[in-house]
Amino acid sequence: MTETQQEGRVLPVTDLSLVVLVGASGSGKSTFARRHFKPTEVISSDFCRGLVSDDENDQGATRDAFDVLHYIAGKRLAAGRRTVVDATSVQQDSRRQLIELAKKYDVLPVAIVLDVPEEVCAERNAARTDRADMPRRVIQRHIRELRRSLRHLEREGFRKVHVLRGTEQIDGATVVTEKRFNDLTHLTGPFDIIGDIHGCSAELQSLLGKLGYVDGVHPDGRTAVFVGDLVDRGPDSPGVLRRVMSMVGSGHALCVPGNHENKYGRYLKGRKVQHTHGLAETIAQMEGESEEFKAEVRRFLDGLVSHYVLDGGKLVVCHAGLPEKYHGRTSGRVRSHALYGDTTGETDEFGLPVRYPWAEDYRGRAAVVYGHTPVPQASWLNNTICLDTGAVFGGRLTALRWPERELVDVPAERVWYEPTRPLRAEAPGGLDGRPLDLADVYGRRAVETRHAGMVAVREENAAAALEVMSRFAIDPRLLPYLPPTMAPTATSRVDGYLEHPEEAFAQYARDGVERVVCEEKHMGSRAVALVCRDAEAAAKRFGVQGPTGSLYTRTGRPFFDDEQVTEEILARLRSAVTDAGLWDELATDWLLVDAELMPWSLKAAGLLRGQYAAVGAASGAVFPGALGALEAAAARGVDVGGLLERQRERAADAAAFTAAYRRYCWITDGLDGVHLAPFQLLAVQGRSLAALPHDEQLALIDRLVEHDGTRLLRTTRRLYVDTGDPESVRAGVDWWLEMTGRGGEGMVVKPVGAVVRSGSPRSSEAESGGGEGRLVQPGIKCRGREYLRIIYGPEYTRPDNLARLRQRFLNHKRSLALREYALGLEALDRLAEGEPLWRVHEAVFGVLALESEPVDPRL
Repeated sequence: MTETQQEGRVLPVTDLSLVVLVGASGSGKSTFARRHFKPTEVISSDFCRGLVSDDENDQGATRDAFDVLHYIAGKRLAAGRRTVVDATSVQQDSRRQLIELAKKYDVLPVAIVLDVPEEVCAERNAARTDRADMPRRVIQRHIRELRRSLRHLEREGFRKVHVLRGTEQIDGATVVTEKRFNDLTHLTGPFDIIGDIHGCSAELQSLLGKLGYVDGVHPDGRTAVFVGDLVDRGPDSPGVLRRVMSMVGSGHALCVPGNHENKYGRYLKGRKVQHTHGLAETIAQMEGESEEFKAEVRRFLDGLVSHYVLDGGKLVVCHAGLPEKYHGRTSGRVRSHALYGDTTGETDEFGLPVRYPWAEDYRGRAAVVYGHTPVPQASWLNNTICLDTGAVFGGRLTALRWPERELVDVPAERVWYEPTRPLRAEAPGGLDGRPLDLADVYGRRAVETRHAGMVAVREENAAAALEVMSRFAIDPRLLPYLPPTMAPTATSRVDGYLEHPEEAFAQYARDGVERVVCEEKHMGSRAVALVCRDAEAAAKRFGVQGPTGSLYTRTGRPFFDDEQVTEEILARLRSAVTDAGLWDELATDWLLVDAELMPWSLKAAGLLRGQYAAVGAASGAVFPGALGALEAAAARGVDVGGLLERQRERAADAAAFTAAYRRYCWITDGLDGVHLAPFQLLAVQGRSLAALPHDEQLALIDRLVEHDGTRLLRTTRRLYVDTGDPESVRAGVDWWLEMTGRGGEGMVVKPVGAVVRSGSPRSSEAESGGGEGRLVQPGIKCRGREYLRIIYGPEYTRPDNLARLRQRFLNHKRSLALREYALGLEALDRLAEGEPLWRVHEAVFGVLALESEPVDPRL
């Protein structure tokens, strides 16, 4: 027990802990709590008593009050928040319940004892109107129970005990928040995480050299992280210890303990342990070492922390693996799992325990890197990876470069120790992890994104998406992204127009975006192409055998039923990528492309025949006869002038409607007449390109089109506009008028800087979540006057119709576009970072689910 009599005590309290204030009624616990902790951290038994009975002094409500207190405390601890209990807690039974609560949530229980004289407590209670009649014997009983408990608090389970005696010590005390030993989130690396060494000193030296370390120091400032099991079985455990201890001591390495260090440490303390599983070899090798070195080893092993949380919480390193609920927690249960893992209680044919495959069920955000169970080859499983590749058994010594997620290994010099059983993986590995699970997507969900926080998905929308995904979508391994819907420009007040580019330019100017690019809207259907360098690359990265990629619609359906047609398009796109030199330039074996596939009739033939062509055919059949009859009547002197003029206008509108949709239809023969217009490179191996400025994007795409010898690819015409320059804005409007006047669909206006927040026009400011403004629309579509006939009907340009249509509501569509955009960015980031399939599909599925939100489809 830590106890001093001096004033000005500093009380270190762990950031995640259950703090129990212990003291008699009137000892000043509430005052102390208000002074040193946030109001939200403190849960008072008096307050809870008032919640259940409307009277904070109703002792008859005490049982219910503490049920409420324990419930609230449990919720806070589960969420990882420090909690302070303001109750007398002088009785062991009441403290035992709180210690059990701390154990349940794997946090440190901390006791702060306020030992105040009886007279002081009595005076304070007498001064309170709600406690003036408190019997003196109650205070006396509290103090007796407190004094009786003091020497036993640590034995009860409190990890820290601070005793403050008298009012002067209490008034002079200062509470200081200290981080948990396992919280190294401030260290961002880069790291080189090294698997189980088991005394293989020569292999360790070779691996460090291959990683670039010179005398234990990396010239680029990288930090080595050892996952434990440094000793036993191999030829030179002292040499490994000496190297690792030196690197850790100089600040160039971190180390977590393995079960073999734990066992050897107990041996060094004189504990009785069995000299099995290689411990005998370590003991023998250490016989030649000095007592000073052995003492140094003992201190080193004593100071090892069960696991580390690194890189802002993105990385967890431990020896035997750790479920997400234990990350950053501190308890014997957490340490045990980190050292030994969990077992099923069974043994295999070799008499060894069968380990519970926790990684198969892992759904955590942090990557967990561990060792302990030797496997033939390190591979990712649900954002976890085991680096024990059996170096001591004649396998390899493996390291993981982080954040690059690259594996580096060296072969063992020989078999140093015969394994009890052959090396084998205990759970399916590979980049895909386990198959997708219904629980990953079903029901109401909230998907965390880097650019828009939590995006909610309603249960009914998830059900609709599940129907599409399970029945119609392509192989989910080849569906890493879905494009977001796009918001239209604000409704125009220009005579005769529903949409006009002036509104788009003005919107971006208000958002602080100075430079935009206007990109031609192609007369086709949105398509996403995933193209791999070859089938081997597709199998290696996406786990598929046969396909070299995919081509799918914005709802995840295959564009073509014939897989050979898809492969032919991918082959042509692949050839252009190869000839343009982009595989090597972008350092990738795969490329994800956002594009438009033309003609529209290629995918929407049924829609054209059943909806648009039917209107055109009906008008073509009706209007000639009606106009002929009216003209004949007029020739006979009948006054039908107004009606005739109105029908001529309607016929002209119908003809314009037919001409509008026919521009999107042409005959194709195989792939002859089929065109693909790429407009954005979305992601490559290890990198999302979504934030690459659009001028750089279009330059890369121009090279693709230039090197396409098959006439498949089409360029995307563009014009850059300065939103603050009236002449530049006028040029943008004229370009749109000329394009749509020739029958073009319109254009999409985008910030040149790609991912942008209001007031931060450059993408680099938004990539890291920087900037205080909101996320800006990634693109605003501005459709031509004649194209909108297809959407709103032949006669939509009549003044009365335009007046009605101008009342359209855009806020929901804009919100939907931004939410889908944030989910799309998140999917690309997770894909590029090599996260497991379920994590990527969480965001992809979210986009599809949001598509079923009720919104005017004409927008």
